Amino acid sequence: MAFLWSFVKKHRLELIILVLLTCVYFFLRLYQIMSLPIFTDEAIYTRWSQIARFDASWRFISLVDGKQPLFIWLNMTLMRVIHDPLLSGRLISVFAGFAAMAGLFFLGREIFNNRWIGILSAFLYLIFPFALVYDRMALYDSLVGTFAVWSLYFEILLIRRLRLDTALILGMVLGGGILTKTSGFFSIYLMPFMLLIFDWKSKKKSERFLKFIGLALVSVVLAYGYYSVLRLSPFFSIIGDKNANFVYPIKDWLMHPFTFLIGNIKGVFDWLTIYLTWPIFVLIIASFFISLRFFKEKIMLLLWFLIPFVAIALFGRILYPRFILFITLFLLPLAAFSIYEIFTRVKNKYVSFAVVLAFLLISLRSDYFILTDFASAPIPKSDLEQYINGWPAGGGTNQIIDYLNSQSKKGKIFVASPGTFGSLPTFTTEIYLGENKNVEKKGYYPIPSEFPQELADKSKKMPVYLFFSNQKEFELQIKNWPLKLIVQYKKGIGDSYSKLFRVESK
Repeated sequence: MAFLWSFVKKHRLELIILVLLTCVYFFLRLYQIMSLPIFTDEAIYTRWSQIARFDASWRFISLVDGKQPLFIWLNMTLMRVIHDPLLSGRLISVFAGFAAMAGLFFLGREIFNNRWIGILSAFLYLIFPFALVYDRMALYDSLVGTFAVWSLYFEILLIRRLRLDTALILGMVLGGGILTKTSGFFSIYLMPFMLLIFDWKSKKKSERFLKFIGLALVSVVLAYGYYSVLRLSPFFSIIGDKNANFVYPIKDWLMHPFTFLIGNIKGVFDWLTIYLTWPIFVLIIASFFISLRFFKEKIMLLLWFLIPFVAIALFGRILYPRFILFITLFLLPLAAFSIYEIFTRVKNKYVSFAVVLAFLLISLRSDYFILTDFASAPIPKSDLEQYINGWPAGGGTNQIIDYLNSQSKKGKIFVASPGTFGSLPTFTTEIYLGENKNVEKKGYYPIPSEFPQELADKSKKMPVYLFFSNQKEFELQIKNWPLKLIVQYKKGIGDSYSKLFRVESK
């Protein structure tokens, strides 16, 4: 007890700051967390989690679409105590983001042997616009970032301390990463670069080197052991097929090895600088020149970003900004190093705070818009289109679901929607009205050119609705159907709408 009290007194300021960071983190992540409408992929993952929760035979349901299941497993567990299925998934990302922030504190402290750089790394994550967006969404990416940060932290501990318990923990963390998303394998592939910070001057360097190799193999074997649980599912092979949709297989890549490289680099770099912001980017570059200390450690952090970045640009077939979230986290300790140097070198503390604040202003401005006016937030256009302004976004979905639920209280209704897998109207209807016995529902794909006779027959017995989410190719196909527009809601500031029609019986 005396030791604990002594520790608290000695590190009182740091502990107060960490408590404040924690409180501000949860405020920023939970503030109006449900204000952003449900996104198509969120609806898919939420529905999978619901199915897996109630049917043990479908615990590997995500493999049907080639997705690893850890996020689904966590979500189906939290759903037991969280009433709103979408909120449950978003809270998984909130907690994952907090774990990533904690991981960056330990990573920054360990790699630079300075607790203040650790605190600054955590602070930069707190205000990082990229993290603020995805820590509030029911998507895989915050969890991917968490495992990436903690994998690097335990790999550094392993090469510096060479302990079996560290290797065992690292194996579990690596396993968690690859059970979340295929990009988790980067943490395994990059392990040889740990040798950059190996103590080559040690008198027992040969012994230590062999011990590191042995312990690293233990970690990797454990990780693949955890991953092998996926082979229990007959859908395991679909992971490779799904990856081929987003990444060129070697045989395809060899036919055009550098055709898309420049375009991909430009696109990915544009996303990077928008989310990271140029002032923070300058701090990252400055970390290599402001001080030559820890040069090898800085190179290692840069390589953990740069190698996946080049690989994504080289082999990427379909790219989205969220694919690079996990690698940007390795850059934050570099920016934190520069900020720490500014504070230590500028004698006037008011000036140093003013300089640092100037570097952070653009990030803080982005955060403000993300929280208060997401549709106009200064983030990549592709994310705005997907999450708020374009057809994949779910603007108006809650209102339409509420309307359908109110109508179902008057008697049985039938809800039709265009599309089956990946259809936002179909999945949200199943998520929120799936247990409603007064609601019959069906997704139609492909959309028939003629009005389905089934809907005509149903409309004579009960109200029949068509829940539509403004995919233009579908709208052209239903323009001659006997439909009456009940309500429509604009998505963000774009030209897409969520619409609800009622079938006019003949």
